[in-house]
Amino acid sequence: MKKYVLTLAACLLASFSSFAIGEIGTQKLGYINSQELLSVMPEMAKADTDLKAFAKQYQDQLEAMGKEFEKKGSDYQAGEKTMSDAVKMVKQKELQDLESRIRDYQQSAQDKIAKKKEELYKPILDKADKAIREVAKEKGYSYIFDASSGMLLFANDGDNVLPLVKAKLGIK
Repeated sequence: MKKYVLTLAACLLASFSSFAIGEIGTQKLGYINSQELLSVMPEMAKADTDLKAFAKQYQDQLEAMGKEFEKKGSDYQAGEKTMSDAVKMVKQKELQDLESRIRDYQQSAQDKIAKKKEELYKPILDKADKAIREVAKEKGYSYIFDASSGMLLFANDGDNVLPLVKAKLGIK
């Protein structure tokens, strides 16, 4: 009886495996390198330029704050020997406060730049995603993999949908 149940289970497993393989075999698979697609979209160049200009404002301010810190540090070191202990403590506190403000400003700037990047890139990513989905539906693809993520082990050149998506977006 035990052998009969094991044989039946093995047969069911084998037929299920054949069915699953048959189903996968009928699926149309494609791939795209999303990084390559994004690099040829004209909107990306503008977004990159806008982001660099936005970040430069913060970089300039940080450089000015850094120069102020260096000057105050140099002034402190130059006059340290002639300062009273009370003046030294006040000057050290000023330097510590300025250093803290610089760190806070730098963190705030990084957060604002990241938010701006997301704001600038989201419409572009949405546009690319929409074009990929439209090509997939129009051409009957069941799955399209992103070759730039490193998750693709093998791809037939005939299934690269990048040219189709670029055409959909009007990019040569």
